Amino acid sequence: MMGKFLASFIVVCGVLAGGGMYYLQVYAFYDAVVPNGSSDVVLTKKLNSIAEPIAYTNFQAIDSKSSPIRYRACFQSSKSPVELGSVYKTIDDAVPLNAPSWFKCFKAKELGSKIEAGEAVSFLAIENIVYGIDRVVTILPNGLGYSWNRINNCGKRAFDGKPLFPGCSLPPESL
Repeated sequence: MMGKFLASFIVVCGVLAGGGMYYLQVYAFYDAVVPNGSSDVVLTKKLNSIAEPIAYTNFQAIDSKSSPIRYRACFQSSKSPVELGSVYKTIDDAVPLNAPSWFKCFKAKELGSKIEAGEAVSFLAIENIVYGIDRVVTILPNGLGYSWNRINNCGKRAFDGKPLFPGCSLPPESL
């Protein structure tokens, strides 16, 4: 009888711990980003590499203090990707990161397929928003826009403890 009780207790503890871990990963550490109305969506100019805001509406975003790559945003741009591509830096290697399933506007798999098919244009929003992390913006022809943070090449090397590429700045001491 005592063995069944202990086995049941272990199983219940495991289920509770697993449920708690799931909740912490998927829900607990995300916060809604309150839009400021002007600088929530920025792109980096080709000419001088300065990030400047672009017009947008219907902005929704989430972020987390626990990781710099948990940022995800959705918005509507009033300009087409072609218009923006003539002024701002485009990138060819954008791969959207998954968002929690409850953040309904951001579907990384669908967005990634559109990027691969050439149906979307990706831009450098902010380089090194935090050391080794860039913000990317992708805009579809219908004006739907998406943004996320990703690890850049210098960040990958620094975080892996490998020698940095020429041109990479030294990481801060806190890394």
